[in-house]
Amino acid sequence: MAERDVFLTLEGLRKLESELDELKTIKRKEVAEKIKQALAFGDISENSEYDQAKNEQAQLEERIAKLEAILRNARLIDEDEISTDVVSIGSKVIVKDLEYDEEMEYTIVGSAEADPYEGKISNESPVGSALLGKTKKEIVEVHVPDGLIKYQILSITR
Repeated sequence: MAERDVFLTLEGLRKLESELDELKTIKRKEVAEKIKQALAFGDISENSEYDQAKNEQAQLEERIAKLEAILRNARLIDEDEISTDVVSIGSKVIVKDLEYDEEMEYTIVGSAEADPYEGKISNESPVGSALLGKTKKEIVEVHVPDGLIKYQILSITR
């Protein structure tokens, strides 16, 4: 499978690099110690501590591989190049839900750093992809599982 570009802000890049460093330097040692302790219990064929430690090791290595792939394909978003005329990756957008008359702020980011609880939505999400390329005051229709949401773009900033 061909790997594709992963869009990251500088903040997102640093966060992922930090997580990878912690997993490689601290978590690997912790898991290795758990395996060592579990082996001390003897027969591994009926050793649940050993099985649990090996499963944790597999999950850890899977996450490390995923982070390495993301960072290998990272394409840094230059904040100075983010337009305030058109919504793009890296834009902060304030929208108004026309049905509920509520305002929301979203930052459009790559899927690797999306965190809806922090208002960071992926450029690949229904809302994120619908907003891309749109301008201030434009009304955007977003198809979501519950139906159709209409937003009006109030502002676009960096």
